[in-house]
Amino acid sequence: MVLATNLGFPRIGVKRELKKATESYWKGEIGAAELLEAGQNIRKTHWMMQKDAGLDLIPSGDFSFYDQVLDMTCALGLVPKRYQWTGGNVDLDTYFAMARGAQKNGLDVTAMEMTKWFDTNYHYIVPEFEKGMKAKLSSMKFFDQFQEALDLGIRTRPVLVGPVTYVVLGKKKDDSLDDAQIFADILPVYIEILNRLKAMGATHVQLDEPILVRDLWEGADQDFERGYTELRKAVPDLNIMVATYFDSLRDNLDIACTLPVDALHIDLKRGADQLDAVLKHFPADKILSLGLVDGRNVWKNNLRAALGIAQKVSDKLGNDKVWIAPSCSMMHAPIDLDHETKLDSQLRSWMAFGKQKLAEIAAIAKGVNEGEEAIADLLAASDAVVSDRATSPRIHDAEVKSRMAHLKPEMFERKSDFAERRLAQHAALGLPVFPTTSIGSFPQTAEIRTARASFKKGELSAVDYESAMKREIEQVVRFQEKLDMDVLVHGEPERNDMVEYFGEQLQGYCFSQNGWVQSYGSRYVKPPIIFGDVSRPKPMTVEWSVYAQSLTDRPMKGMLTGPITMLFWSFVRDDQPRSETCKQIALAIRDEVHDLEAAGIKVIQIDEPAIREGLPLRKADWDDYLNWAVDAFRLSSSSVADSTQIHTHMCYSEFNDIINSIAELDADAISIETSRSQMELLEAFIEYNYPNEIGPGVYDIHSPRIPTQDEMVKLLEKAATVLDPSQIWVNPDCGLKTRRWEEVEPALEHMVAAAKTMRGRI
Repeated sequence: MVLATNLGFPRIGVKRELKKATESYWKGEIGAAELLEAGQNIRKTHWMMQKDAGLDLIPSGDFSFYDQVLDMTCALGLVPKRYQWTGGNVDLDTYFAMARGAQKNGLDVTAMEMTKWFDTNYHYIVPEFEKGMKAKLSSMKFFDQFQEALDLGIRTRPVLVGPVTYVVLGKKKDDSLDDAQIFADILPVYIEILNRLKAMGATHVQLDEPILVRDLWEGADQDFERGYTELRKAVPDLNIMVATYFDSLRDNLDIACTLPVDALHIDLKRGADQLDAVLKHFPADKILSLGLVDGRNVWKNNLRAALGIAQKVSDKLGNDKVWIAPSCSMMHAPIDLDHETKLDSQLRSWMAFGKQKLAEIAAIAKGVNEGEEAIADLLAASDAVVSDRATSPRIHDAEVKSRMAHLKPEMFERKSDFAERRLAQHAALGLPVFPTTSIGSFPQTAEIRTARASFKKGELSAVDYESAMKREIEQVVRFQEKLDMDVLVHGEPERNDMVEYFGEQLQGYCFSQNGWVQSYGSRYVKPPIIFGDVSRPKPMTVEWSVYAQSLTDRPMKGMLTGPITMLFWSFVRDDQPRSETCKQIALAIRDEVHDLEAAGIKVIQIDEPAIREGLPLRKADWDDYLNWAVDAFRLSSSSVADSTQIHTHMCYSEFNDIINSIAELDADAISIETSRSQMELLEAFIEYNYPNEIGPGVYDIHSPRIPTQDEMVKLLEKAATVLDPSQIWVNPDCGLKTRRWEEVEPALEHMVAAAKTMRGRI
């Protein structure tokens, strides 16, 4: 029989129960027992949902209170020394200190680094490998969750981050360490985990090795073979599946096919082109898991096409050698479309969230096992959706297509080069050296959220809502003036999310009520859904920016989200190239930039934190992506006069390998995250003579910890060894919306004081 399986499910709860529980724990409102109980309740709900859908292999261990890579770090006992962990099982407070930093009970420690999980908007906690570390089993997570499910009558397939991917994604803190040493240290713990799971009754286990879809290092084939041969020898009777996802295997196909494991998973949504090559080389004695249902988007599956692929593989390998699965873990998708009661009925009919994707997986498996007639009604319904989407006039906008057809080369270029623009901007703005600013948002207080929710429910009039937001804006402006910041922001109290806010005002977008996905920790986002051609009916931010500027003589930044981020942080239509959709968004942002400048806003920030995230996983594909991504940004930003200063912001990604393309954006100033890495992200600037201005972040806003003035001065001193002081801006790593005022006020005071200290030295 072909089996219906899953690689992972969203961990957050359909009503964001995990967010509420973890944040309550952080605030001291509930204890550890209550937090653990909340996690157990969520897991039970999701396991039963998968069982009821008819899945044969259901995952466990995919649930996490913060991040699955951090969980693996704790399971291996690789806790950095600064957290003063004394051994045993890693406790919750140590766990969260590693993720968020801590500043209480005599412990003052920074968080571990955080960066993007391959090309997704999910952030993982980067493992840190220190000299003298010794791996030792230090978490019962995998065993506890397997037993929980077993007690419910469900024999799950535990999921672990694979050992090779884990090592490669980590960061060595001592030059004397190498990957081979670390791998040799952790492999016995992996073996111990698998053997204990087997003793508990596990028959299958999933090791995620997405590193196999990236360009590998010389000798990678031998590293994989040695490691997995040792693993297989030590655990001979456990069905091990290696899961790859997010792209095709390509030149790593031979490595994947020859691993001494029982099953291999491939992504046939992001890597649809690999199937024939896989079938040609796939061993007859192994099981092939087919990622036929998109784990990263919201569109219904074309069941007839998926069934055809599954049948093709079954005909070649046999039913007992085929599993049906999502393309990757469903943690990147919302949970349940049944809760979307306000979504337009036609658009809703085109979509599937996590629960509905489970049904699609089961249907494909049933169709192969029992024949098309067994799912005839489902196939007919799927065919109708495919036809409806293809022919709907709601998708296509003739005016947008006309603008796209008439793009001209000069629309992608600023009027003058940076050296000339810089003189005009300095004359217009009159800023000191080491100018201070923030990234955009200020704390989103309970009062702000209540006012926004009341306005959306019709309980607060438009006039009263506008008044409430203006009071918040004035408070933020006065606070920044009091601190003596140089370029101000209005704080964005009117914005629910940096992408959703704009999407709500653009044609071609629609929105869910509960389509939340995890970005990191308890930070969830509700991505807009791009279903058709994109355009801007009217200005989106101009009135708020003009009001904020009217309150002060200091420059006020207009704050926009860039087209690349608008694309990648949305669920994107899959019926045209992403490059086309991105340039449509760029035209909409271009219109907004034009209107902001016309209204007197002299500094405009177009945030692009997703530009590195969108980079293809294979270098061979980089140039094509970077060409259209850079074009989209320049299209959005290039209409302004020389004296108007264009900023952009990027965070929590490794930018060094695309520094040339960052320069090609031709933003007058960029701000990037650097505090967690202690300015390591500036290493690229040592070799690359970056010409424009840059704000290396000195305040880690993803941690509740308040950095001191001296810490910030030291970070700026590091920056000044790489950059000319005249290039350096002083700013936090990212927006402040998730922080509390009692953290933000002293942190920004320290930041301004640090800038003045540096200024005094020039």
